Amino acid sequence: MSAEQAELVKSGFLAAVPFARTLGVEFIELDIDRAVMRLPDNDKHHNHVGGPHAGAMFTLAESASGAIVIGAFGDQLNRAVPLAVKAEIGYQKLAMGDVIADARITRTREEVIAELDAGQRPEFAVDIELRTEDGTVTGAMTVVWTLKPKK
Repeated sequence: MSAEQAELVKSGFLAAVPFARTLGVEFIELDIDRAVMRLPDNDKHHNHVGGPHAGAMFTLAESASGAIVIGAFGDQLNRAVPLAVKAEIGYQKLAMGDVIADARITRTREEVIAELDAGQRPEFAVDIELRTEDGTVTGAMTVVWTLKPKK
């Protein structure tokens, strides 16, 4: 993906997802096979133990997964709608400070497009690592996405 395409995806994503904007989610990196986003530390989003609320971390991870889906399959939006099918998150350690979500698609773009071309409704997972700025892993999430063909 070119730098210009990445900027279009970033601005389009934040325009289309008001809740991510409300939390102040920021892009760090976006390419066809990886999306990295940051949830800045904000005491308005803290839980009862002083870290980011689980819902804020879920939103960060789900946002990173959605951004990589749009980055990888944005050229298919004229014929398919990306939809999250299910998500599973595990919180491993209390996150303090800014939180980073690093998302990667587990299947190749070519495999997914081939299924779509064959008239199927492809499903694919996006794995997201949650960590603090110092690299401490605080959680992991997997979101299963589909590309639902438009009728």
